[in-house]
Amino acid sequence: MSDSDNAFNRSTDLQAAPPAPRPKIMRFPSVYAVLLAITVVVWALTFVIPSGKYQLLDGRPLAGSYRPVDNHRAFSEKLLDLFMAPVNGFYGVENPATGHVGPYESGAVFGAVGVFFFVLAIGAFVNTTIRTGAIDAGIGRIATRCRRRGTLLISLVMVLIAIGGSTFGMGEETLGFYAILTPLLLRLGYDRLTAVGVILVGSVVGNMNSTVNPFMTGAASAGAGIPLGQGIGLRAAMFVVLTGIAVIYVVRYARKVKHHSLASMAGLGARDDQLAQENGDTLAAMTRAQKGVMALFAGTFVFMIFALVPWAQVIGVPGAASYAWQLDWYFPELTATFLVMAVAIGLVGGLFGERLIAAMLEGIADFMGAALVIVLARGITVIMHNAFITDTVLHSVESAIAGTASGLFSVIMMVVIMPLSFLVPSSSGLATLSMPVLAPMADFAGVGRDMVVTAFQCAVGIVALVTPTSAIVMSGLALAGVSYGKYLLWVLPLLATLVIAATAFLAVAASLR
Repeated sequence: MSDSDNAFNRSTDLQAAPPAPRPKIMRFPSVYAVLLAITVVVWALTFVIPSGKYQLLDGRPLAGSYRPVDNHRAFSEKLLDLFMAPVNGFYGVENPATGHVGPYESGAVFGAVGVFFFVLAIGAFVNTTIRTGAIDAGIGRIATRCRRRGTLLISLVMVLIAIGGSTFGMGEETLGFYAILTPLLLRLGYDRLTAVGVILVGSVVGNMNSTVNPFMTGAASAGAGIPLGQGIGLRAAMFVVLTGIAVIYVVRYARKVKHHSLASMAGLGARDDQLAQENGDTLAAMTRAQKGVMALFAGTFVFMIFALVPWAQVIGVPGAASYAWQLDWYFPELTATFLVMAVAIGLVGGLFGERLIAAMLEGIADFMGAALVIVLARGITVIMHNAFITDTVLHSVESAIAGTASGLFSVIMMVVIMPLSFLVPSSSGLATLSMPVLAPMADFAGVGRDMVVTAFQCAVGIVALVTPTSAIVMSGLALAGVSYGKYLLWVLPLLATLVIAATAFLAVAASLR
C-alpha cells in the first residue's frame, strides 16, 4: 500500500471518528431554582418546627414573651399554602384576627406588591433614560473633557458610577462603558485593570453603600418593616468613606502603571496599543436634550431622597411628629413618581409615541426578573408566617442575642449574611427572604433594624466584588480582557480594606445607638 493510500485511510478514519464529548460545565442554579427549592424545604420544615408567637409592642416582638401555640391547620391547608405561595407573596393580605395571610383575607397587605411595582417603575425610568443616549453621552463627555487629566477622569467617573449604584442599583448598565473607557485609559498610559477598577469596583461599592437603591435598601427595608429612609445618614457616610477608599486604591494603582508599565498586573502588549490608537476621538458631543435628560434624572433621585427621609425624626427624636413640609412617602408614591418622570424624560429626550412606550415596556421587561424574585422570596415568608414558625426561629436565638453587645451584633449579622448571598445571588431576593427573620433579632439586641439593613448591604457588596457567579463581574472582565485570577489578586487588598472599614462603621454606629 502506498503512502497516499495510507494517508487516505487515516483521513477517512478521522472523518468517521465520533466527535470527542464536550466536558460538562458545572453551573450554579438560577436564583429562581434556588428559591423554589427553598420554598419546598421551608414548607416541609413547617411539619417539624413547632409553632409559637411573641407578644408585640408597636409591631416589635417583646423579649421573653414567646409562647407555643397550637396550629390546627390540616395537611390540605398547608398544601394550599405551598401552592399559593407566589400569589400570597405578591398580594396576600393578613387577617388581623387570625394572623393568616391569603388572597381573600381582609386587612393589611402582606405581599410584596408595592415593591414589585416600584421595581418595574424604576425599570421604565432607567431604560427610558438609557434609550435617550444621555447616560452614555454623559460618561463620554466626561471622558473626553478629562482625557488629559487621568486622575481626575478616574476619580470623577468612578464616583458617578458609584452614585448610580447607590441610588438605582446601577450594575449591568455599566457594561457599555467598557467600550468607551478601556481605549481611553489605555491611551493615557493605564491598563485594562484600571478600567475594571473604575467601572466594576465603582458599581459594586456604590451598591454596597446603597442609600435608596430599590434592589438593596428598598427590598431590605420592606422586609425589615421600616421606612426606606431610616438609616440613610449612616449609609451616606459609609458611601463617602468607602467610595473614597476605593477611588484612592484605583488611582494609586493607575499611577504606578503609568510610571512603570511593569507594575501592571494585567500586562500591557501590542494589542493594547492597537486598541488605544483605533479608538481615539470618536465620542459624539452631548446634545442639549441629553443635558436636560440628565438634569431630570439626577433631580428625580434628589427629590426621592427628600421625600423619603423622616426629617423630624432625624433632626429631633425618633418619635417626633413630622414637619408640615415632610412628605413621608413610601413605595406607592415613589412608583407613581418614577412612571411620570419616565414619560417626562422620554419626551425631553426626543422619544415620542410608540418609541416612548416601547422604551418603558422594555425597561419593565428587563426588571421583571428582579421583581419576580422578590415575589417568590416573599412567598416563602408567607409559608413561615402561616405556620407560625418565624417567631420560633427567633426564639431559638433570643438568649444568645440578648447578651450580645450591640456593636458585635451588627458585625455578626454581616458575617451571617455573606454565605447566604452565595446561595441566593439576587440582592433583592435575599433581602426579601432573610430580613423578616434577621431584622427582628435587632429588637432583642437593642439595635435599630436599619443596622441589620446596613449590615446586609455590606455583606452582599463584599461578596459581589469577587463572586465568580456574578454576571456583572464575569461579563465586565471579559469585556475588559482581564482574567478572573489576575483581577482576584488585584482586588483582594481592597476587599480586605473595605471589610475592615465596614466592620468599624457597623460596630461604632451600633454602639452609639
